[in-house]
Amino acid sequence: MISTRRLISDYLWAMLSFRRARRISPEVIELYEAAFPEVERRPLPAQQRLLEVGALQLLEVMEDGHFVGFVFCWVLTDFTFIEHFAIDPVRRGRGTGTKVMTLLFERYGRLVLEAELPHTIDAQRRIRFYEALGFGAFPALYLQPPYRVGGEPLQLVLMQKGMSLEEHTFTKVSNEIYREVYGL
Repeated sequence: MISTRRLISDYLWAMLSFRRARRISPEVIELYEAAFPEVERRPLPAQQRLLEVGALQLLEVMEDGHFVGFVFCWVLTDFTFIEHFAIDPVRRGRGTGTKVMTLLFERYGRLVLEAELPHTIDAQRRIRFYEALGFGAFPALYLQPPYRVGGEPLQLVLMQKGMSLEEHTFTKVSNEIYREVYGL
């Protein structure tokens, strides 16, 4: 016999979906600019060009037919790099982010993302969120190259799910991100 809780859970998962987009919608722009400081964002015209050539993917997160978030990601050699991920602040704390990350792992397998250093309460909360989903931090120093000319690199935590945390894995992953995502 299927429990009521299971039926409700299945229904909620069924309501969540990804819609692949080729153009950055006003809803994505608004959330992108609200969720990430300028230093952590690629300029929108450059982001749009990467979408148009197919290097970057934009997945709009839809829940019951309504926009609730987005994922910008890169499908690389043997992992998917989640460059930006945000859920509408009104929807946070309801399990939507957990569902999105679970669906991404089911779809792509190995996932890699950057997270802020745990110097603030919000950054600590984000890292705990990813750790609770099975992500682990590579122990090596990781610097995100600047998105803008003249900008400074940002020291971040590089996290992964589905891979080893060994140094050679970190080197391979970070080199591919630097080459493919940041053009270095």
